[in-house]
Amino acid sequence: MKITRINKLENSNSKTLAYFDIETNDKIMIKGFRIVNGPNGLFISSPDEKGKDGKYYETVVLPKEMKKELEKMAIEEYNK
Repeated sequence: MKITRINKLENSNSKTLAYFDIETNDKIMIKGFRIVNGPNGLFISSPDEKGKDGKYYETVVLPKEMKKELEKMAIEEYNK
């Protein structure tokens, strides 16, 4: 798995600091991950979409271990 694009948001008043895309080892591209500045530090958020009820639902769900690895990679890339 690798990060193929990272787009840092400059001068944003949002908690979202950057968007990024990944490519899995099977060459599947997944777009729309976010790096978010939360109360406990930086974390990643999976792509999501707004449902008819107004709530947001993740469109990509990763296994816990994979998400942890991706979070580490994304934050390191963001801090470069």
